[in-house]
Amino acid sequence: MNEIYTTDVLVVGGGTGGTAAAIQAARRGAKTILVSEFPWLGGMLTSAGVSAPDGNELKSFQTGLWGAFIQELRHRQPGGLDNSWVSFFSYDPRIGAEIFADWVKELPNLQWISGKVPLEVLHQGDCITGVRFADFTVNAKIILDGTELGDLLALGEVPYRWGWELKSEWGEPSAPESFNSLTEQYPIQAPTWVVVMEDFGESIAPEIPIAPNYDPSLFTGAWDDYGAEKFLNYGRLPGNRFMINWPICGNDYGQDVGRLIKSNIARREFTQECFWHSQNFAHFIQTHLGRRYGLAQGVFPSLSPAFALHPYFRESRRLEGLITVCEQDILPLAGGRVAAKFEDAIAVGNYANDHHYPGVKFSLQPKSIRWGGRWTGTPFTIPYRCLIPKSTDGLLVCEKNISVSHIANGATRLQPVVMGIGQAAGMAAALCCELNCQPRDLPVRMLQTALLTDEQCPTAIVPLFNLPINHPEWLDWQIHYLDNSETYPTSGNCPCLSVEPCDYSNLDCFIGIFNRLDQQDYRFTITNSTELSPRTWQVVTLGSCIDEQLQLLTQNQKLTVWGRVNLSGNWLLVEHIDEVSN
Repeated sequence: MNEIYTTDVLVVGGGTGGTAAAIQAARRGAKTILVSEFPWLGGMLTSAGVSAPDGNELKSFQTGLWGAFIQELRHRQPGGLDNSWVSFFSYDPRIGAEIFADWVKELPNLQWISGKVPLEVLHQGDCITGVRFADFTVNAKIILDGTELGDLLALGEVPYRWGWELKSEWGEPSAPESFNSLTEQYPIQAPTWVVVMEDFGESIAPEIPIAPNYDPSLFTGAWDDYGAEKFLNYGRLPGNRFMINWPICGNDYGQDVGRLIKSNIARREFTQECFWHSQNFAHFIQTHLGRRYGLAQGVFPSLSPAFALHPYFRESRRLEGLITVCEQDILPLAGGRVAAKFEDAIAVGNYANDHHYPGVKFSLQPKSIRWGGRWTGTPFTIPYRCLIPKSTDGLLVCEKNISVSHIANGATRLQPVVMGIGQAAGMAAALCCELNCQPRDLPVRMLQTALLTDEQCPTAIVPLFNLPINHPEWLDWQIHYLDNSETYPTSGNCPCLSVEPCDYSNLDCFIGIFNRLDQQDYRFTITNSTELSPRTWQVVTLGSCIDEQLQLLTQNQKLTVWGRVNLSGNWLLVEHIDEVSN
């Protein structure tokens, strides 16, 4: 029996963007149905196992649902989030999945159906009106494609892009002049099937069996430039576990990656090989580093509980939207530290442009900057228009399937950015239902205001380094730069902001000697802790006021600071500087 549901908003796909979209739409009051393929919500952040997310790490960019997710992780994760050196936040993916499930349960107007994939998209003329699944159909006013690979775009015959664009298309500085062996071999970035390994200590871990197609030469040299300990600590999780998502002779897999969109059979063939490749890498690790390392137990709800529920897809079909985000849109302005702001900005990101092609080093125009004692990325914005199809109504996208070039996808694909995109898409869908209008007709300023003033999770849409969301002038400055875009500072800093007091009661106190190696390169030798001294730590911060203070300090200053140490990264994350003396 094919049951028929009718709702305001239908979100297909329970990934990072789809989950955020469904929660935001329902919180706004729209009757919402979320249909996911997997039993966990959250996609990259949970079911794909990438529980050491990148980007939007600065305090001023921890806003909206992303900021709420980080706060909830800090509350729930035993041992904290300072575990790995690839990210400031690494956690047990089970806890991330619990957070999303709990948020969904709080919403009586949000119905979540899991274990289903879309089979058919229904139209009335140029408007998408519903989606058919195996044993039910959902009709909705607004439908959101939150699938990992943009499957609704293909089913609905909505124009999309797949693969590379040449430099002649948009003048992107890193795009190739002509198609070549790289563009043919890897039309999109390589996915990775994440596996979680565990340090069994004195015990001997069960042997990891070899999977088909084992070729140890593919993995030879994986950690030669790092050493085994630093390699494992890259994605260290709580509980002596390790997220294995390693790009250098590791478990990225891109062999005939075009199979992902050829057919269901071809997709299953590719993903099976991707799984085997990761299993073989885990076997290689165990073989070379010893049987104290094995597959973690009971992480994911699957027959192979050390393996994520699906691959981490870095790229999907990409919508042909009202506007396309290109490489120029994510690069810093001349002489500045931010990218140009879109007038219809609805989300922010700051990650570097990062591409994955196994065995290939692909050079991209740099967009990294030194800030807070470390490298981070140039902040950029996502425009609302890249969520809207050129000519199809009734549909928004909310995942890696936005209208973006292949090159720029390397920066827009990260978890926090996609979560912001999802929140904006969900808010837009709910507003369209309220106004009875199509997404292309929604006044963007209404959407921006709704995002900025959301009762539960207001989110920044103008990136500013020194404007944290708890600042009393936060909303005023966000609105100011929407009204006066020409005054948006290329430095990324608001003028003359007062410093907000810091609650450092839950932090550790360290006394020691500060030294400067170079601009934005600081060290701190702890003198008050027998456990940690006389070790010297790299000093980093995620807060703008601390960044400003660090720039004014001189050599050999004795300091009292509050913060947290990260053993994997050998850094001291400073959140408060109490005393400055010579």
